[in-house]
Amino acid sequence: MSKKVSLGKINIKNDTDRLLLISGPCLLENERLIRNIATKLIKFSNENKYDLVFKCSFDKANRSSGKTIRNKISFEKSIDILKNLKEDLKIPITSDVHETKQIDKLESLLDIIQIPAFLCRQTDLIRVAAQTKKIVNVKKGQFLSHREVENIILKIENQNNNRILITERGNSFGYNYLINDFKGVHFMKQFGYPIVFDSTHSVQLPGGMGIKSGGAREYVVPLSKSAASLRLAGFFIETHPNPEKALSDGPNMMHLHNMPKLLNSINKINKAAK
Repeated sequence: MSKKVSLGKINIKNDTDRLLLISGPCLLENERLIRNIATKLIKFSNENKYDLVFKCSFDKANRSSGKTIRNKISFEKSIDILKNLKEDLKIPITSDVHETKQIDKLESLLDIIQIPAFLCRQTDLIRVAAQTKKIVNVKKGQFLSHREVENIILKIENQNNNRILITERGNSFGYNYLINDFKGVHFMKQFGYPIVFDSTHSVQLPGGMGIKSGGAREYVVPLSKSAASLRLAGFFIETHPNPEKALSDGPNMMHLHNMPKLLNSINKINKAAK
């Protein structure tokens, strides 16, 4: 049975004609940049009839190497910037948490708490996130089968929280490479909870550049179109006005100016698959 997860006036569910869009830059680089991105994403979402949740990470704790950047702005300053953005632009916010102690400080800010893929089996992190009764969006680990996602769901449900999203971001296929098993993605719909497709991390090449991950941006569009045929709840798409100069995940982020065309294509396929 398909379950609906509500966020204010937003209804998140599979097999919907109004898709969720979780989007923003990978990392909070500066306030001016994220305001520019958020303002344009609001416009693109309204034009294409998506429900937008703005995503931005304050810290990239999972790094290929200690030589690559984790953050540009302090944790406390990041909270202030995102809080002001949320209040000024009236948009819901999500970000990823890496430790249980971060959740207390972020609970009032975040509308959706994101669990990173590599931490999707960390019981304490999931338990504390679920106890907030906020929506918990779990990125499915690259090392997990789709069937094993049920164990994560049960951990959250055991905290009396059924506000759950599951995000598909590919499975490891040898070294430095990910593939998407669309049969498995469709399988996860039987758990009932909304499934989100992460278009940009699915094309990541983990550790592919030695001290950092690479990416294959040219596959974002075809994978997004394929996922749209499954009638999922939404899409997770990181974007930047100049990905080549982005501080994190540039090789797999979408150019901001290409977002409207992609959103329009996804919508058309999603509705045709009804």
